[in-house]
Amino acid sequence: MRVPLDGLPAKVTVYEVGARDGLQNESAVVPVEVKREFITRLAGAGLRVIEATSFVHPKWVPQLADAAELLGGLERAAGVRYPVLVPNERGLDRALDAGVTEIAIFGSATETFARRNLNRTVDESVEMFAPVVERARAGGLDVRAYVSMCFGDPWEGDVPIEQVVSVATRLLDLGCTELSLGDTIGVATPGHVTALIGALLESGVDAGRLAVHFHDTYGQALANTLAALRCGVTIVDASAGGLGGCPYAKSATGNLATEDLVWMLDGLGIETGVDVHRLAETSLWMAERLGRPSPSRVVQALSREQGSDQ
Repeated sequence: MRVPLDGLPAKVTVYEVGARDGLQNESAVVPVEVKREFITRLAGAGLRVIEATSFVHPKWVPQLADAAELLGGLERAAGVRYPVLVPNERGLDRALDAGVTEIAIFGSATETFARRNLNRTVDESVEMFAPVVERARAGGLDVRAYVSMCFGDPWEGDVPIEQVVSVATRLLDLGCTELSLGDTIGVATPGHVTALIGALLESGVDAGRLAVHFHDTYGQALANTLAALRCGVTIVDASAGGLGGCPYAKSATGNLATEDLVWMLDGLGIETGVDVHRLAETSLWMAERLGRPSPSRVVQALSREQGSDQ
């Protein structure tokens, strides 16, 4: 049954990150043919933004070393966006050679994580991103900026809201078209989410440029998403089947499962265009290839229902 709540958007864009953020954390390399079919199945389930891969150096993320091969053989569905992550200008060059039309960069709200993930300070990382964003925007590409550790950092603890706002606005000032707020270790709670988004809105950031990226370490991802929607956010990152974590933050567990997100949004009468049953079938298919069950509660529940009908 669909029972709407007041104060929520009529439509939400689900930004699917499973093929990139999910598979980059696998201990084994997933064959490129499996990755392509996974992306094709995600598009078939109705997802219209699928982050396909990353052009990070293979030394750091060997699971995505096949980025160019993946994109070269990928049949791109009409109306579907396939952004890719790039770390620097070399990554941008490779992405442009592969014919991408949309990229993402990955920054940090904290100094410790910036050094561990990018081997740079926050200031140095912003300087590194500047020419990437400038060249991409000059070429007509949209640029998303991820900001990790927005709510807590395993080395620095609580992250001050004003610190996050400072980094976020600097990235937007470079020319980024969208900003994704990352709860990398899953410690956010709804009040904190509301306060951070409120501070960004007060600083002049338009809610339409914001996305949220929650991990479900403490079971708060859906509650945090609802809080973000109440603040006017309409773009939510999620990973099919709950794949993923963060290779540089060992306390980070899986992303918010796309099926769990879509189930909640469907129940609220919010349009996503995603068929949750087809999506769950896709996640079960991938789980079989990874050799373990999906952590998504909705995938598990629908799987049990299907089994009881047979």
